[in-house]
Amino acid sequence: MSSHRQSRKFRYAAWAAAGAAVVAGAGIAAQNSMAATTWPAQRTFTGRAFDTCAAPSLAAMKAWHTGFYGAAAVYVGGRNRGCAQPNLTASWVKSVSAVGWKLIPLYVGAQPSCQTGSSPEKMTASTAASLGASDGADAVAKAAALGMKAGSPVYLDMEPYDVTNKACNDAVLTYVRAFDKALHAKTYRTGYYGFTSSSAKAVATAGDRTDLPGNLWYALWDRKNTTTSDWPWGATQFTNHSRAHQYMVNSKESRGGYAITVDRDAWDAPVAITG
Repeated sequence: MSSHRQSRKFRYAAWAAAGAAVVAGAGIAAQNSMAATTWPAQRTFTGRAFDTCAAPSLAAMKAWHTGFYGAAAVYVGGRNRGCAQPNLTASWVKSVSAVGWKLIPLYVGAQPSCQTGSSPEKMTASTAASLGASDGADAVAKAAALGMKAGSPVYLDMEPYDVTNKACNDAVLTYVRAFDKALHAKTYRTGYYGFTSSSAKAVATAGDRTDLPGNLWYALWDRKNTTTSDWPWGATQFTNHSRAHQYMVNSKESRGGYAITVDRDAWDAPVAITG
């Protein structure tokens, strides 16, 4: 993500150290905690998306709606969110949705205690469950206040950490499960942003799949606009419109006179239900 709560330099170092249709998403519906609930149809976007630290102005979003990108990720909340969001309001969401943009809600929750660097909110083994529950409830409240309705996904942002540290990794999975249960309780879909070398790997390879995210947004900066050819895990995992791939970062681009530094994403996964 573009300078959201940690510097780009830190993110590269940490990573190295850690080694538009409406369809039903089978990868999500299979989760146990969703089985007994009638869910709104999933809104899926397939195409190129971007994410940037602060939501651009409405004028910039209009200028950027050229067909190259069709969706944009926005940081709806979290104590570790790195940028102020003066443009991100319910009115902005309504207006950019009317232009034709699909929106991707992203929440920067608690980070692992074994993660290099400092974050305003970090989890421990003893606090992971309670923090996950409270952050999940907050994520739903923040998304709903912006006009992102039930059935929308919220993608939990987990930065790189040492997944070989079992106690730390167990705490992360406890936090993620509690976060996801809080989303499901309010009929919001679960998503997760992480790195193929660490945070995404932890979720993708976990033996117990209970209450883990139904949609995986993996960071692999190989400049390949795909969610299939470089998918690093089992071919049957996160299928049927449940994958996204952040494939390029710090791309300085200008459209219609508005210059924005963005990260590029190949998207085939849920987006917010607005309007």
